[in-house]
Amino acid sequence: METNFITRVNNVDIVATNNAEKLVPIKPICEALGIDAKVQRSKIQDDPDLCSVGVLSTSTGADGKQYEMYCLPIQFVFGWLFTVNPKNVKEEVQETVRQYRMECYRALYEYFTEPQTFLKQKQVLMEKKVNEYQSRQRDFKDAQKLMNEAKAELNQVMKFTIEDWRANNRQLSLFTDDE
Repeated sequence: METNFITRVNNVDIVATNNAEKLVPIKPICEALGIDAKVQRSKIQDDPDLCSVGVLSTSTGADGKQYEMYCLPIQFVFGWLFTVNPKNVKEEVQETVRQYRMECYRALYEYFTEPQTFLKQKQVLMEKKVNEYQSRQRDFKDAQKLMNEAKAELNQVMKFTIEDWRANNRQLSLFTDDE
């Protein structure tokens, strides 16, 4: 049976079966942490959520031989590991387990708060862009009004004939600001 390397715990390779479900045997992890695999299996079987996903499956042991081992699908392994109390593991891995648990706390925090943070940032940016749009829209309307006025004046100049010029005392001043 082919396996995939997942991680290394206390110098022990943790692997998953290379099938569609990617099952991870818990015994090698328990041995690496110095905790009783039977106690952990019992804990998993007593858990109302994990009990339905734990299965016996043929896995490759550290010696390369095939054994039937109690496994969890990989997506549940990280949650199960989070339940391991650092006080119950080998002294040399206690800090690693604590760091893992802290990373889980951070990951959960980010997962549940990032949408709110994103929405707040998006709302602020949207409000800024709406204000910019409305300002440019006003500027455009003002510019459009000025363009229409200039076009009307241009049309007046274009319509102005020599007869109009003569009738206006030979003056081309059509507008009040003496252009």
